[in-house]
Amino acid sequence: MRRTSHIYRLDPFIADRILRVGGRLSNADISEDSKHPLILPQKGHMTTLIIRHAHEQLRGGHVLSRLRKKYWIVGVTSRRTKASTLEQKMADLPQDRLTPAPPFTYVGVDYFGPYFVKEGRKEYKRYRALFTCLVSRAVHIEIAHSLETDSFLNALRRFIVPRGPVRELRCDDGTNFVGAKGELRKAMKEMDHDEVTEKLR
Repeated sequence: MRRTSHIYRLDPFIADRILRVGGRLSNADISEDSKHPLILPQKGHMTTLIIRHAHEQLRGGHVLSRLRKKYWIVGVTSRRTKASTLEQKMADLPQDRLTPAPPFTYVGVDYFGPYFVKEGRKEYKRYRALFTCLVSRAVHIEIAHSLETDSFLNALRRFIVPRGPVRELRCDDGTNFVGAKGELRKAMKEMDHDEVTEKLR
């Protein structure tokens, strides 16, 4: 079989003077026709009769699927496989992805893991908090001892100390992130109240 043949990729072989599709299904518990379908030409009187018979039996539904159980008609595909795929238009990038800024001014955060670590004879789950700079795509990883809000806030503090203050932090709606948002807002309100009280004095 020449490599240029249009049926070369089917790994064809002849059994009982019949050309069949090769493959790796010889040990499968299915019929011989399903393992190695008969290869038929795309145009031919016998091929036309077989397709017409399948159409009459199925009334137009799943014809190709039924034929493939026993036959492999060269060059025949369903309209569904020929249909062009839809391409989704990407949304505009957010402004913080496009605004020049020092590293880690605009940050995205997410968790990955868990990892299992041993302390003595006990085994614990540990996670990693992945902080990503939205402008430069640089990454910073911190250990999170759990999925609790306090654990994330501790990881955030350890991130801010060497990297500096963050102007905007993006994340999903994980319960630890939502809880941290509430805690930070509460802390900012208390801080603003203390500043106002100090000015009144």
